Amino acid sequence: MARYTGPQTKIARRFGEPIFGADKTLQKKNYPPGMHGRGRRKKQSEYAVQLMEKQKAKYIYGILERQFANTFEKASRMPGITGDNLLRLLEARLDNTVYRLGIAPSRRAARQLVLHKHILVNGEVVNIASYTLRPGDQVSVREKSKSLEAITNSLAGRGAARFNWLEWNASDMTGKFVALPAREDVPENIREQLIVELYSK
Repeated sequence: MARYTGPQTKIARRFGEPIFGADKTLQKKNYPPGMHGRGRRKKQSEYAVQLMEKQKAKYIYGILERQFANTFEKASRMPGITGDNLLRLLEARLDNTVYRLGIAPSRRAARQLVLHKHILVNGEVVNIASYTLRPGDQVSVREKSKSLEAITNSLAGRGAARFNWLEWNASDMTGKFVALPAREDVPENIREQLIVELYSK
């Protein structure tokens, strides 16, 4: 499946924020990226603003259009606020949880660890990055993968960031997906209501 593998700074500048993580340098300039970036910027339409917000969410979580649309459809069928449900489902993805636990330094790296069968869910190998975790699921590093440099380096550099819907046991490299997160606990700067409005057209 195709994934965006181009320059991340260029995409981050398009949205004006470090959407690929704080460790990615965002080069602030007074004009947008691209060959026409220095020209006068036209006022964006309502549709353009909504579309931009959806694109930003897709880049942040590393999801393609069809998968994102399917996730939104699932969120719309759940009880509660559709926008909140959408972010909860995105946060419940296995690759995102591996990243949040600090096992990988980025979602892209987390996806690689999952695809290469380094991650277990409830003691079983799961190599589907989009696998949706449920409250109570255990996420751990496969025994023979615990000495991988990519994993040990990521865990060694794990900052103070903690998420109250996740638990982490450093001694056996096991995490627990405690619950679906509340909207206010998700740190990403996403205006999910704009995405809901876009899909409601």
